[in-house]
Amino acid sequence: MAPGGAGAVKIHKLSETPEFSAADQTILSELWNPKNHPGFSGRYSLAHAILPTGKSSAPHILNSHELFYILSGSGVMHIADESSRVGPGDAIEIPPGQRQWLENVGDSELCFLCIVDPGWSPEDETIL
Repeated sequence: MAPGGAGAVKIHKLSETPEFSAADQTILSELWNPKNHPGFSGRYSLAHAILPTGKSSAPHILNSHELFYILSGSGVMHIADESSRVGPGDAIEIPPGQRQWLENVGDSELCFLCIVDPGWSPEDETIL
């Protein structure tokens, strides 16, 4: 397929993706989001997230379905009234409308991937 054609490989490099501080206090790099990436045909978003050492994300509710995949670090995931330790290789489902937050309880950054369906937008999130 010719460059730029419908079948062209599309790659976003994390090293070239801007970081921003989300309202929940995590540092996000949004790799794919149909709202921000013209031509992306998915309805979900994919972000790389960092939670600095000793920090917690703000308790919040998202109206979308979320999946986290922990890449490095260790933490405690809080969803509704349940809490569980999480670390590299753990995949976490967060159902829509659930109060949630993540604590970094390790001695290094907690890094994870976050998939949100439909794609994440600030208007979909309520900080508690």
